Amino acid sequence: MKTIQKPLRQRGVTLIELMVGLSIGLLVVAVALGALMVSRGISGTVSDASGIQQQGAYILRVIGQQLRQTGSLYLNPDPAGGGTSTDVLSPVAFEIKADPVSGGNSFDQLSTLAGASDTVTTGFRRYADNVFMVAGTEAAASTPATFGTDYLARNCVGAPGNSSADQRVESNFAFDSTKNELRCGGNGATAQAIAQNVAQFLVTYLVQTVDVGTGTTVKYVKGSDIATVIDDPTKWRLVQGVQVCLVLYGSEPIDMPAGSSYTDCDGNSVNMTTLSGGRKNRMHLLLRNTFQLRSQGLI
Repeated sequence: MKTIQKPLRQRGVTLIELMVGLSIGLLVVAVALGALMVSRGISGTVSDASGIQQQGAYILRVIGQQLRQTGSLYLNPDPAGGGTSTDVLSPVAFEIKADPVSGGNSFDQLSTLAGASDTVTTGFRRYADNVFMVAGTEAAASTPATFGTDYLARNCVGAPGNSSADQRVESNFAFDSTKNELRCGGNGATAQAIAQNVAQFLVTYLVQTVDVGTGTTVKYVKGSDIATVIDDPTKWRLVQGVQVCLVLYGSEPIDMPAGSSYTDCDGNSVNMTTLSGGRKNRMHLLLRNTFQLRSQGLI
């Protein structure tokens, strides 16, 4: 007799098993997304801090270069005016003034610095340097190299050009609080932003006074009070150094706890969670540096 085989039963998952599997899968995805968001937030914060520090270092480098050169003078190796001496070991004389050229720029060592609390203007003498060059861009290989002159000094925005005459190199640094930008111009060049996301720009001046009775006094004077001390343009020579303070903020929003604050250039505590606009819940970093004027010497 033939044996009747029972049909095979279909195997699979029940609806409950399917729902449990989907729930576990969604839970795993949710945990992975959460970890990704946390990692993204940490990475964004670190990148933001790095960007702020790089921009701050750039700003202080640009300002410092101009401030250190402020009032610097050209050593004249030919004080007699014969036009033949090039020996740097010969007697030298300091040049203290350059006559105005086209555009009205001039140089006077007594007034090479000016400013207030959120602005500072620097100036120094520009002169031609001896540079090594090849005569002609299409010269033959046998053409000997020669020495020529070139104007290498530039202000904060790269002016004036090589075609400009010997003149005062001027940099006008100013804070635009409406756009949160630090702008710079000078020598006829249009002022342009050299830094963005600037919350504060504060200038303090290191002033030295000499009195016969009391001796030498060196003190910091706030930019808001400098007009009471430097009441004559020629007295800017009393300034031996300039302290620059900056507060920069980032572009990444941060989930900050209530009351998160930083200390600004005036020493005030600022709550970052209550700020408005693009500064709210943003990282703020304070940078401060003091630059001594190379042309001045503390007594």
